[in-house]
Amino acid sequence: MKRILRVLVVDDSAYVRKTIKQILSRSPFIEVAGTAKDGEEALDKVKELQPDVVTLDLMMPGLDGLGFLAKQMASCALPVIVVSTAGGQHDLVLKALEAGAVDFVQKPSALANETILEMSEELIEKIKMAGSIRPKRIEPAALTKTCEPVPETAIKKAAVIVIGISTGGPQGLRYLIPQLPEDFRIPIAIVLHIPSGFTEVYAAKLNELSKLKVREAKEGDALRPGLVLIAPGGRHLTFLRHADGSVAAHLDARPSNALHTPSVDVLFESAAEVFRDRVLGIVMTGMGSDGKQGAERIKAQGGRIYTEAEETCVVYGMPSAVVQAGLSDKSVPINRLAEAMREVR
Repeated sequence: MKRILRVLVVDDSAYVRKTIKQILSRSPFIEVAGTAKDGEEALDKVKELQPDVVTLDLMMPGLDGLGFLAKQMASCALPVIVVSTAGGQHDLVLKALEAGAVDFVQKPSALANETILEMSEELIEKIKMAGSIRPKRIEPAALTKTCEPVPETAIKKAAVIVIGISTGGPQGLRYLIPQLPEDFRIPIAIVLHIPSGFTEVYAAKLNELSKLKVREAKEGDALRPGLVLIAPGGRHLTFLRHADGSVAAHLDARPSNALHTPSVDVLFESAAEVFRDRVLGIVMTGMGSDGKQGAERIKAQGGRIYTEAEETCVVYGMPSAVVQAGLSDKSVPINRLAEAMREVR
């Protein structure tokens, strides 16, 4: 028998609170434990009701959604899904994801029947997925504490590093990529599970913090040293090798049956096909198992796979799937991952 998920709905609009409550009542596996009209009330309700998942508006008077996230995640992390009309304000939503929210659902500006139906299916599914995880906040001390040195890797002359990351990804990459030096010589390609339309803004923000050039991947982008490409939401990122030996990025909506678009599996499989044994694949924090199939393909071609260590993962889902399949060559905490990447020749 499936567990009933208890949800706290946070929104300053009484009408929206009522509507979301009605939407969630359609699922026999979800129960609205309570509602709150602002961040302060939400903090109190979390303590009182102990919900499994919180749906959170961002733009509220008093303590807003970002304020709630900062306080709640500092005291006790729990799955939070942003449900807001702030989709047009990409920076605000990205800040929420970086602060620990696990997902985002666009709230229609006009709650007409057809848009409510569309949102209801998405919201229910995301709540069910969020309810299966127990995110944790990684304190700064956990990222800076002394660790055992990372042994030198056996992989030599790597031509590309491919990274797959999901829940906890915005903050994870924000920590990792700026640590890489300007003279880092291996191109990097990343699949980050993030709502469609947010990748370009996120890549631009990450570029401002990094010594490497970071941008959303475009069709035909040439892979080169010092470049970090992030797959755009809604398109798979793969590689094409030209007759002159150069390699370029290719974007495609196919395969259309992939669970995620972009897909870590699709990126990893393409890297294995094009670069053979000269691939380092890294599977970082995230929910689910995207990346396991691709990791298997990389290993079959003689490449190597690193996984983020459980102690620094917000959600140890994707790395765990790879580890349990016996595909991980090395488990590395995020504070030592840049060093491990620099040791690749």
